[in-house]
Amino acid sequence: MKDSLISEPQPGAPSAPSKGFLQWFKPAPHTARRPPEEVNAVYPRYRWRIIESAYIAYATFYLVRNNLSVVSKEMGAALHYNKSDIGDILAVTAISYGIGKFLMGYLSDRSDARKFVAVGLLATAAVNFAFGAVANYWLHLILWTINGLIQGMGYGPCARSLGHWYSYKERGSIFGIWNTSHNVGGGLVGIIAAFCASHWGWRSAFFVPGIIATVGAIYLFWRMRDTPQSEGLPSIEEFTGDYPLEEKMPHERELSFKELFVHYILTNKFLWLIAIANFFVYIVRYSMLDWGPTYLKEVKGATLMGGGWSTLIIEFAGGAGMLIMGWLSDRFEGRRGAVSMLCMIPLLGAFAGLIFTPKGMLWLDMCLLASIGFLVYVPVMMLGVMSFDLTSKKAVGTAAGFVGMFGYLGRVVQGKGLGWLAENYSWNYALYAVFGSVVIAIVLLAFTWNLRPKG
Repeated sequence: MKDSLISEPQPGAPSAPSKGFLQWFKPAPHTARRPPEEVNAVYPRYRWRIIESAYIAYATFYLVRNNLSVVSKEMGAALHYNKSDIGDILAVTAISYGIGKFLMGYLSDRSDARKFVAVGLLATAAVNFAFGAVANYWLHLILWTINGLIQGMGYGPCARSLGHWYSYKERGSIFGIWNTSHNVGGGLVGIIAAFCASHWGWRSAFFVPGIIATVGAIYLFWRMRDTPQSEGLPSIEEFTGDYPLEEKMPHERELSFKELFVHYILTNKFLWLIAIANFFVYIVRYSMLDWGPTYLKEVKGATLMGGGWSTLIIEFAGGAGMLIMGWLSDRFEGRRGAVSMLCMIPLLGAFAGLIFTPKGMLWLDMCLLASIGFLVYVPVMMLGVMSFDLTSKKAVGTAAGFVGMFGYLGRVVQGKGLGWLAENYSWNYALYAVFGSVVIAIVLLAFTWNLRPKG
């Protein structure tokens, strides 16, 4: 396999002739360097464009991914799908998204971020249009599985752009800001999909987000950019003078298939370690997002609205946690494994509190859920950033996709496993399983205590 298929030309090298659609995706070529005074003037503006574009992109991907769960009851009633049918669609989609995040992450590392993310949004919009137009269970299952794979085109190009435009000393803060986009997107999709379904039927909950994603794709194709060098600017390391501790020269060469998979992924023992840790972190993360409202209603005596507030509280507290702890990890020289482990330890007390808090103290349960959201979203975000720290900005999509794939496998396991424990034993046994997952994650993260960015 020749690495030139979608590899990036070096500065001054002539552009290769077009070899089809895949060649169109190749990383944007370097252009002639701008004068120093122009570099200093335009670099900050481009950096703002990148964080703005990445934020809008990832939030929009959530509008065309999480809309099904919002209207699943209405769609099921209209098409005579039972809960098991809907559950199977959601479970298969979680698996396909985990796989897609890895595969599409690899492709994003070898592509122009601007083109990749725009095409991804257009493709997921098309699937949403098709999903809303059909009324067959097997077509819905296939379409939403495809949507899961396409959704993997969201994280990689955004992370690639951020990695090229922000230095390693800024990663915690910048990725903390960017990761709140899924809290925003996850919150907006509930409002948009519910409003559409209540006014125009369940199908509009897929048509309207599809239209928004289409407009977003056009905007991102105009607004987003690939690397600084493609705009005639120096690398972020050269511009800021911030080089990772173990990196003496900037890594600007696009990587081959073998380098990406063998050197940076398959033989990277610490990447495997954080990937396995992410499996257990995602069990903890989604335990209360997926089951929290049901748990509060069945065990704590919450109303429908009271249970519904739990998701909002977890998401918003999680956004605050990512912002604060992301900034803190930068102050600790990028020791994100240490920050993640320290955030996991108090989760033991929070889940113990849920188990032993008496019924009728819903305010205390909500406080505990807020603390869970604040704490658990820190390792959720940090492990993605650590995959970057442990590899290269030319491998961030592949590495983050690999770690993310393990996370979504964890989500599938908790979705089936916690429901089975609660159904056949009790909710306490389900929470004991979550408690055990926290312990395992803490043990695994302890081995990452001294890890720092490598370049």
